[in-house]
This record gives sequence, structure tokens and C-alpha cells, in this order.
Amino acid sequence: MKVVEIKSISRKDVPIYYRRLYTGIAVVELINGNAEASIEFQVEHMPTGQKVVAITALEDVDYPLVPLHKELKKFIEALDSDGSLPN
Repeated sequence: MKVVEIKSISRKDVPIYYRRLYTGIAVVELINGNAEASIEFQVEHMPTGQKVVAITALEDVDYPLVPLHKELKKFIEALDSDGSLPN
């Protein structure tokens, strides 16, 4: 399983300045081909300086959720560190 991309990423307005909420479509490469699923995730800046990524909603995918969430979080962290997420 591999996360190929997250398409159509858009940022939702949240009144809390240290929390950013996004929606998009995750494209995941599975054994039987690519699958697309709607995703909602947030990036939160903690008082310690850490960034915490949380996946708040994921459309039903025919794959175990724990490894899928782990890979999606790594992919989102990489997008955030590259500055590829919308402001």
C-alpha cells in the first residue's frame, strides 16, 4: 500500500489560529489497483512546537485502517514540511 497523492486539497476556515483543517481526495495504490477516498484532516501546532496530524474523516476503503492512517499521516507531514498545503 502506498499513498500516491492527495488531490483537490482545500482549507476550511477554523477560528482557532493554531489548527488548520483540510479536505481532499486521497489516491492510494492497493494490491488490486488504485483507490480514491474522500479525506478530512487537520494539522495542529502544539505549545511545545510539535505539529500533530490527525485524520478526522476518511471515506470507506477496502484496506485495514491503521496502516492506511499511518501512511496518510506521513504523506501529510511531508506535504506540510514542503509547504505544499494551501494557506
